[in-house]
Amino acid sequence: MGDRWKHTALLVVDMQKDFIDRDGPMLVKGGKAIVPNVIDAVQMARQRGILVVWVVREHDPLGRDVELFRRHLYSAGKEGPTVKGQIGAELVDGLVIEEGDYKLVKTRFSAFFATHLDSYLKSNGVDSLVVIGVQTPNCIRQTVFDGVALDYKSITVIVDATAAATADVHAANIFDMKNVGVATPTFQEWSESGA
Repeated sequence: MGDRWKHTALLVVDMQKDFIDRDGPMLVKGGKAIVPNVIDAVQMARQRGILVVWVVREHDPLGRDVELFRRHLYSAGKEGPTVKGQIGAELVDGLVIEEGDYKLVKTRFSAFFATHLDSYLKSNGVDSLVVIGVQTPNCIRQTVFDGVALDYKSITVIVDATAAATADVHAANIFDMKNVGVATPTFQEWSESGA
């Protein structure tokens, strides 16, 4: 069983202050509630020897690398969301990048889009993904669907360590991911399983 975890990566997506605990345009309403399970999932991953990958947004202060529909949030004299080096881009309290973890910066919803994540994972023998963080309809879903397209053997989304603005949006997106072969355990189910 331990050998299986050597081929697994935990992707911790966008667990940053602007998304979780700072009032502003990027706040994910369900985000705060999942922080304890995210902390526990990271701890469990480390115990199992799973590679922990911190997927974060870090944007240019002028917003030149954000999606077009968000550029207005970075107008002159205004600090936009998740700007590199600013408080809003920091991980929420309780989450810390440790030695042996890997940090990946993205500027779009998917952790795979215009990044080297796929080659990094495959060159480190990873063929299975466990995905946690925010938010379910955007970064979680896009990352998962790209993982499916890239033929990762096993993809798991821990349902109570991911969140969206509402429970209904979360459930609908979990349903869609389940329909493309994604496993959707609770944290407790995942922690008690060998998968």
